[in-house]
Amino acid sequence: MGGNTTIGLERLLHAVQELSLATRLNEVQEIARTAARDLAGCDGATFVLRDGDLCYYADEDAIEPLWKGLRFPLEACISGWAMLHREHVVIPDIYVDERIPHEAYRPTFVKSLVMTPIRTMAPVGAIGAYWADNHDASDEEISLLRALADATSLALEKVSIHQELEQEVAMAQEAYRLSQTDELTGLLNRRGFTEFVTSVFSPGAVAFVDINGLKLVNDVEGHSAGDRLIVSVADTLRAAVRPDDVVGRMGGDEFAVFAPGLPAATLLDRLATAIGNRGSVGTATLDQADRLQDALLVADAEMYSAKRLTRSDLSRA
Repeated sequence: MGGNTTIGLERLLHAVQELSLATRLNEVQEIARTAARDLAGCDGATFVLRDGDLCYYADEDAIEPLWKGLRFPLEACISGWAMLHREHVVIPDIYVDERIPHEAYRPTFVKSLVMTPIRTMAPVGAIGAYWADNHDASDEEISLLRALADATSLALEKVSIHQELEQEVAMAQEAYRLSQTDELTGLLNRRGFTEFVTSVFSPGAVAFVDINGLKLVNDVEGHSAGDRLIVSVADTLRAAVRPDDVVGRMGGDEFAVFAPGLPAATLLDRLATAIGNRGSVGTATLDQADRLQDALLVADAEMYSAKRLTRSDLSRA
């Protein structure tokens, strides 16, 4: 085995190993175009992807610019010919081959080329190798480029699977986030509030907040006005708490707040001052995570006591 052959096989093996580790399309493109230049000893290489009925020249490594970023009809370029016919193309002189769109090549350095489809069954792209002089590619160069294309095909399949898995994970994460979030206010919903407080728990206080007069607003001004009132109260609660406090909408006109390390009386003063006559507030001490629901019931009862007092004051006024 000659020295050049040994070097070529070593370079191919290195490229195959790199492709096996690639998880992004841009990584596959860079590895393939760089390896193509090395394996063929050429002056330029392109990485072409099939985009429906078009050839997309996604990447290139060349002594001068070629067609990176451009799209051409499959029938109008040699990469498309290689994909449509599912076979590699060797052209020692591009200007005597009728398959070449000569006008597209005249501004470039290209005189000779080899175009190899990526996957012979239903090709997804092609790798092009170009020379600045008339070059009749050797069997060894062609074999190395075809082996590179085969390895690239496997890498692209893995990238596709990897991306699909990432999308599935992202969709699952988004679905989980939505299951924890109140759509109207963007706050945690009842489930999200309970799970988050349990996960970050340290002793402190909880508050239960109820909007005053939401039914009347809905009946008189309509549900859009009621929604605006709910969002306004949610924004007020966000602004009134500390960064580590947790705010959730428990449903309808009810909100809950968890404030670690804060006395119940202090939390009550802070929220009652912020919300004013738009809502009623009750608080309770929470010293154990598994007592959250019990503490919320106590805070709820305190809130209703405050609401009754407000109604009593209004009736006497």
